Amino acid sequence: MWDNPRLLNAAANALIGLAALLFAYAGLQLLLRSPLFPLKEVVVRGELKHAAPAEIEAALDGIGGNFFALDLAAARARLEQVGWVRRVDLRRVWPDRIEVKLEEHVAFARWGQVVGDLQSRGLVNTFGEAFAAPAESADAARLPLFAGPAGTEEELTRRYRRFAELLEPLGDAPDSVVLTPRFAWRLRLASGLELELGRDGAEPVEQRLARFVAAYPESIGRLPSRVAPGGADAQRHVDLRYPNGFALRVAGWKG
Repeated sequence: MWDNPRLLNAAANALIGLAALLFAYAGLQLLLRSPLFPLKEVVVRGELKHAAPAEIEAALDGIGGNFFALDLAAARARLEQVGWVRRVDLRRVWPDRIEVKLEEHVAFARWGQVVGDLQSRGLVNTFGEAFAAPAESADAARLPLFAGPAGTEEELTRRYRRFAELLEPLGDAPDSVVLTPRFAWRLRLASGLELELGRDGAEPVEQRLARFVAAYPESIGRLPSRVAPGGADAQRHVDLRYPNGFALRVAGWKG
């Protein structure tokens, strides 16, 4: 080996490369531990209406130390645990600042489960994502209630928008949208009218609802006020699962 210039050159290059890596590693460790680059400022941006400032401050308590050593992923994970926070963006700003941008969930509906009476167990945002937040506030009480199997929040959000669009000519809107474990759709409208749409098949449930809306003025719309939606009777149920019509049941009405 000692009389082979090519092998000697290769060994020397390898040693130089290894030394360079060791120096780079040592320099990086020195940089991460250096007191010359302290983190001095954390700036929080975003329109926050519900996220508690105390929770945000508690999550930010772990942010500090060296500008280069800060673990952005860990800081992001802590902030994402704050109630109402949907998304967190963090970035370093030379020489001593961290900028945090928070995006809140925008509540679109209450979220429940189909177990006996519907009970709200959280909220759904405008993207159809369920999130944990108190649903007992006055603002949340005015939101529609969604209920369905786990993982169907996005589908319920999409269908709600379509159902609301179809019901606009009646001046009514869904107060609750239920997708049963058998994937059948049920609506309760703000007027108190209950609609049994059934499952999607050869005829989508939207088509059944559109047919009902078209027939409403000359059918239910002509009923006495005590029977029509918004009247005195406690419950009005319409079954739309018929191919060429629908059935109306009025609980407690004696004619």
